[in-house]
Amino acid sequence: MSWKILLFGAINLTCTGFLLMWCSSTNSIALTAYTYLTIFDLFSLMTCLISYWVMMRKPSPVYSFGFERLEVLAVFASTVLAQLGALFILKESAERFLEQPEIHTGRLLVGTFVALSFNLFTMLSIRNKPFAYVSEAASTSWLQEHVADLSRSLCGIIPGLSSIFLPRMNPFVLIDLAGAFALCITYMLIEINNFFAVDTASAIAIALMTFGTMYPMSVYSGKVLLQTTPPHVIGQLDKLIREVSTLDGVLEVRNEHFWTLGFGSLAGSVHVRIRRDANEQMVLAHVTNRLYTLVSTLTVQIFKDDWIRPALLSGPVAANVLNFSDHHIIPMPPLKGTDDSNPVTSTPAKPSSPPPEFSFNTPGKNVNPVILLNTQTRPYGLGLSHGHTPYSSMLNQGLGVPGIGATQGLRTGLTNMPSRYGTHNRIGQPRP
Repeated sequence: MSWKILLFGAINLTCTGFLLMWCSSTNSIALTAYTYLTIFDLFSLMTCLISYWVMMRKPSPVYSFGFERLEVLAVFASTVLAQLGALFILKESAERFLEQPEIHTGRLLVGTFVALSFNLFTMLSIRNKPFAYVSEAASTSWLQEHVADLSRSLCGIIPGLSSIFLPRMNPFVLIDLAGAFALCITYMLIEINNFFAVDTASAIAIALMTFGTMYPMSVYSGKVLLQTTPPHVIGQLDKLIREVSTLDGVLEVRNEHFWTLGFGSLAGSVHVRIRRDANEQMVLAHVTNRLYTLVSTLTVQIFKDDWIRPALLSGPVAANVLNFSDHHIIPMPPLKGTDDSNPVTSTPAKPSSPPPEFSFNTPGKNVNPVILLNTQTRPYGLGLSHGHTPYSSMLNQGLGVPGIGATQGLRTGLTNMPSRYGTHNRIGQPRP
């Protein structure tokens, strides 16, 4: 098979060389536009050769899905290059409308039949699997639609032609025949009336037909390269997913994703959540059998319904959580002068007010701060409960000192101060 493709490739290069020389001698841009179809046939042969090479290759660890996307890339590149050639012809034709050169018809008709014969012979002799699939799967071009309308009318008169023209003709054969027909009309008008502008008009017509034929194929192959899901299989995939979700042991089917791997092959991945007592291998076999009818390359991830509750934090606290030093010196706010305060109640005394009715034996604001050794480190700020917090611990944290706020590590000498009338209960001892 490969030697046959290489032989046709060599013949194509020879014919293309002769056609380009005849295009230069005839000065016909319409023949040049038709020659671009022969160059497209060369790209088609290269795509067929790539397809034959892909069939011989096996998936590798690096390319786990194989090399099928090379066919898609080859079709996309060939159709895009054909459209670029058509745009070049349109640009040259626009320039020729301003200054139309003389056209020589000596080799025009010969070049037309040589190009038509070779193009048809190549398409009928070699089975090009990628382009055959794309031409059937892609949407119809405007040229195919118009020819199909004419074919229905013709087949109404001659029913035997329905197998040839219906439902739609091969787009490559159609554009070859339409281009040859345009060149024949060009030859006749130039020979009869020397109407050279018809060559430019024929070139524009061939370029538009080429662009209109290649554009749907470019769109289809581009969607395959973008890993989209084909619209005609979305309904079937939804039905299969619903069937899988009703299997015994299946709780949920989620994260399903299906895309086109190559021409005619689908790939997909799906997550299936099952019961704890379900058999994983049995569920996997049923899911694979259901989806394998459409998806040739399938990845199924099965996990059981196992709820994991986070454990509470326990154990010793890491040493780098708290970076307190062994000694803490907490600056106290500036004290007011002792001349305007009562030494008994530490309340500012007013000359005109009577002495207070009660004198509480409680610590006042004039107690000087004391430096104590920090022998215990408590992990403040971790949200852990440490039981009942006495009043003195509030002082140690700075909550009992106005203007300081929640300051950690404050140690004062107030633990030995009496907290009630005449009693000397210390922190940690039971009250009477």
